[in-house]
Amino acid sequence: MKQPTFNGRMLLPMSVIEATRAGDPRAVERVLRYYDRYINKLCTRTLYDEDSIPHVRVDEYMKHRLQAKLVKTIVNKN
Repeated sequence: MKQPTFNGRMLLPMSVIEATRAGDPRAVERVLRYYDRYINKLCTRTLYDEDSIPHVRVDEYMKHRLQAKLVKTIVNKN
């Protein structure tokens, strides 16, 4: 049977989502790795140094907050 995809990317199996909801740390890690690129894109910021030269960076604080929110949302689903 063919695996379901979205925009050419394989979807997470439902078993991983269910294991995450049950609190399995390996499943949580798999979910976070699956969404890592998307979260990085959301948290990308342009910062300027003293010479006004722009640097594109991932805001780590925001990234950790989004990851925590994602895990909390999945674990608290009834």
